[in-house]
Amino acid sequence: MNPDRPAWMEGPPARCEALPQMQHSAKRLVLLGAPGVGKGTQAALLRERLGACHLSTGDVFRSAGSRPESAQTPAIREALAYIRRGELVPDATVLEMVCERKVCLHCRGGFILDGFPRTVGQAESLKKLMHDEGLSLTAVINYDLPAHEIVQRLAGRRTCSQCKAVYNLTERPPKVADRCDLCHAPLFQRDDDRPQAIRVRLDTYERSTAPLIDFYRELGFLVPVPAVGSPEEIYARTLALLPLNTAQPSA
Repeated sequence: MNPDRPAWMEGPPARCEALPQMQHSAKRLVLLGAPGVGKGTQAALLRERLGACHLSTGDVFRSAGSRPESAQTPAIREALAYIRRGELVPDATVLEMVCERKVCLHCRGGFILDGFPRTVGQAESLKKLMHDEGLSLTAVINYDLPAHEIVQRLAGRRTCSQCKAVYNLTERPPKVADRCDLCHAPLFQRDDDRPQAIRVRLDTYERSTAPLIDFYRELGFLVPVPAVGSPEEIYARTLALLPLNTAQPSA
């Protein structure tokens, strides 16, 4: 698998390299959980195990911000305008960005959606989009962690300025201080990972994203996973609870 996911990061007409034939059916997952529960880390581990593409809307927006406007799709330009004003990107704009990249939903290795859907409205739209594309979700993994542990995790998180790999100063520190293990670029602390911003993010999550838990529970897709312990422990717990080889509910 090409970890750069050009079709997802750049949108049409970019194309990803061909994947080898998978030894199992494609797994299509959605990851839920408050900021700081470790969704990105778990997505990377699951990607390696399943051969699925990690489709992060946050990665798309961050990557698009460094591209010239002529290389941005209409949906991305509109989304960035909201972000620069400090406003939430509307559901319709996020959905349009995903639709521009709907070829990624058909990836032979499956996909791991991280950051979308964030609201019940987005989830309804994803449900319809997948139905129209003849696809069905495998599971929706909900990572749960007490609020005080989330604050501690986010305050210690550092992100690579180049490849966007994520580290934690206490749980998963880089081998060399302030340098990425993968590309050796400097690490930085995102503004929204500073303590004063964390509580605002958690409040926003509870208002808009937490209702997705009930939405997907009612559809029969929800797989609750406690996000306590090391990334490896959480990963093992996820695999043990994930319905990898069982029949799935229809979307």
